[in-house]
Amino acid sequence: MTAIGGPADGLDRAKLLAARYKAAEARPYLASALYALTVVPSGQVRTMAVDRYWRCYVAPAFVEATDIEELAGVWIHEASHLLRDHHGRADQLPAADQRDRLRVNIAQDCEINDDLLSDGLRLPEGRMEPRLFALSAGRLFEEYLPGIPATSLHPVDCGSGAHGVPSPWDLGEGGGDGVAGVGPVEAEALRRQTAQAVRAHQRSRGSVPAGWRRWAEEVLEPTVDWRKALTGAVREAAAWAGGAVDYTYRRPSRRTPALGGRVVLPSLRRPLPRVAIVVDTSGSMGEDDLAAALAEVSGVLREVGVGGNRVAVLACDADVHAVARVTSVDQVELAGGGGTDMTVGIQTALAAPDPPNIVVVLTDGYTPWPPEPVSCRLIVALIGQDAPQPPAWAETVRLPSSPS
Repeated sequence: MTAIGGPADGLDRAKLLAARYKAAEARPYLASALYALTVVPSGQVRTMAVDRYWRCYVAPAFVEATDIEELAGVWIHEASHLLRDHHGRADQLPAADQRDRLRVNIAQDCEINDDLLSDGLRLPEGRMEPRLFALSAGRLFEEYLPGIPATSLHPVDCGSGAHGVPSPWDLGEGGGDGVAGVGPVEAEALRRQTAQAVRAHQRSRGSVPAGWRRWAEEVLEPTVDWRKALTGAVREAAAWAGGAVDYTYRRPSRRTPALGGRVVLPSLRRPLPRVAIVVDTSGSMGEDDLAAALAEVSGVLREVGVGGNRVAVLACDADVHAVARVTSVDQVELAGGGGTDMTVGIQTALAAPDPPNIVVVLTDGYTPWPPEPVSCRLIVALIGQDAPQPPAWAETVRLPSSPS
């Protein structure tokens, strides 16, 4: 990308671009991101700032007063806001935090600067660091945010590309001639390209800081929040099952009085789903893992209003050892410890007088499965990242081997 403006704006472009070259030479895995930034001179920014379209707004006075080595560090700092998708993550904060852009920006700077300083980069005086707030290094800005005071004596504004709130100098989505910026698809491609460069640099030279390595692994192999995935699957299945409405005379329709009492009309009801939880208690399963996963499923069911005698738990290895309708995890008896066949547990659950609408199976995946789709929603919670995949028609959520 090119620099916008000309000599009349007072920006020392030679010095600024020399600093970017120095940053890219010192950290070649960040070069693509650094050179994707479009320079926009601005007298409204104090130092340097970015918007979410990868424009870098630069104060000419700041460039003049800062040496090239520190400018190189600021280049990397600003590119880090965009690579780490700080504005996207800020958009997910509670509304009150989103409005407090100063605290958000300080927390974001703490996330970046502890990595940059430990990597030997120089940054200007007044930089934000976790130690200024008695916080430990190596955390994400969301973790730092509660520890940043509501009133701060540290005025920072790295732009909407950091805290997500439009700044007075922002050119907006269109930008104008020559400053169109980078769109979200291209930005994501830049993140992946940079993450791949980090990984390649690490393999060839072994000199990438731990913070960048963690970031690259998360971009290339994102960690799924298994609790959210499991919650979403159970909620969606419960909503699906609850959508099967039926008629009942227990509560007459509100239209009945209009008929003068001569005819009683039934009303529609939305029944709560019945749920069976089949727990793999074979010898390969850890009791702590099972208890933690079962507690999660039970908590989700309580949240959606399903509990009491509408939830059955079946302890199963190669046979079903215990069937109970429970109201708490403490009532579950995890009997078993032999071979493994979850098909038996699923079939037993479906053969009940009141068969379930949803079956949740907690297992390590080393089990036979029914040869064809069953007559209910089947959610398989696989414990362990290496667990074999169940049939394609089953909804699958992968849980870590030791939920935490």
